[in-house]
Amino acid sequence: MTGSCCAPARGADSAPPGRRAPGPVPRVPPAGPVVGLDAMVELPGGTFRMGTTDTDGFSSDGEGPVREVELSPFLIDRYAVRNDEFAAFVAATGYVTEAERFSWSYVFAGFLPGELRRISPRPDVTPWWAAVTGADWRRPEGPGSSITDRGDHPVVHVSWDDAVSYATWAGKRLPTEAEWEHAARGGLDQRRYPWGDELTPGGEHRANIWQGRFPVKNTREDGFAGTAPVDAFPPNDFGLHQMAGNVWEWCADWWGTDHPTGLVRDPAGPAAGPGKVMRGGSYLCHDSYCNRYRVAARTRNEMGSAGGNTGFRCARDAD
Repeated sequence: MTGSCCAPARGADSAPPGRRAPGPVPRVPPAGPVVGLDAMVELPGGTFRMGTTDTDGFSSDGEGPVREVELSPFLIDRYAVRNDEFAAFVAATGYVTEAERFSWSYVFAGFLPGELRRISPRPDVTPWWAAVTGADWRRPEGPGSSITDRGDHPVVHVSWDDAVSYATWAGKRLPTEAEWEHAARGGLDQRRYPWGDELTPGGEHRANIWQGRFPVKNTREDGFAGTAPVDAFPPNDFGLHQMAGNVWEWCADWWGTDHPTGLVRDPAGPAAGPGKVMRGGSYLCHDSYCNRYRVAARTRNEMGSAGGNTGFRCARDAD
C-alpha cells in the first residue's frame, strides 16, 4: 500500500520472478489443551466507542466514523506471539510458512549488508523494502541472520494464513478488528494511544517506532532499530503489551471502509475484501508518512503476504 510501513503485497512487480507457493497452505489441527492460556487476559466485553475522526490525514483508511460497538467477553494474548512460541509450533507440526514456501520475503533495506542490499529487488513505490531470497521467520534479515538471541521478540515474516494455522494449533483464533481495538484502548475512551493522548508522556517512550528521518536515519531514541522484546514497554491498563508499534498484527476481518453508524454487536467485518486487516503499526512507523501507531489506525495486506515487521497475537472466546 502506498505510504504504508507494512510490507508490500507479494504481487508487487519488484518481487523475484517465478516464485510461487507450492500448493495450498497446510492446515494443522488443534494441539489439544489451549497453548499459552496463562498468558492471556480475559476482558469482560461491553460497549466501547470504536474508530476516530482524529485521522491525521488518513481518512481513506476508514478509521471513522466513531461508532458504538458491543462485544461479548473474550480472551486475548498479553503479548504478540514470540519466536520461541512459534518455534514450538513448528517443532510439533512441521509447519512451513508461506515465506519459506515462496523462498523470499520483504526486509527493510536498511538492515541489509551491502551486496544483499544491492541485488535484492525493490518496489518502486516503497523502495525501503527489499525482496530478499531466503528471508523468513528463522532468518529475519535473510541469509546470515538468525533469531538465536531473539526468542522473546515477536515472530515476523508470518502471513495471515500462517497466523491462523498457529492459532488453530494453539486452540485460539485471531482477534476481530473490534476486539483488537477494544483491547488496545485499555479502557481509555477515544484516546490516541493505548496510554493516552501524548506520544511520549514525561519524555518517556511507550512504543517501538521510528525516530529521526524516515527511511534514512533512525536515531533509536526508544532503544531499538528493529523488533523489541514483547515486554519491552509498559502494558496498557488491561495488562496488554505493545498494542502500538513493534510489529503489525493480523486481525480476522476482511478489509472494508464502510462501517455501520448504529450500535453493532460483535462485528466481524465485511464478507469479503481486498485483503485482511492489520493493526498497531510497527518499528518502521513515523509521523512523517505513516502515523499508524494510533489506536484507531489501520491498514491491510493480502493473506499470503509477509514482511519483517508483520506478526500477530491470538484471541479466544471466553468460556
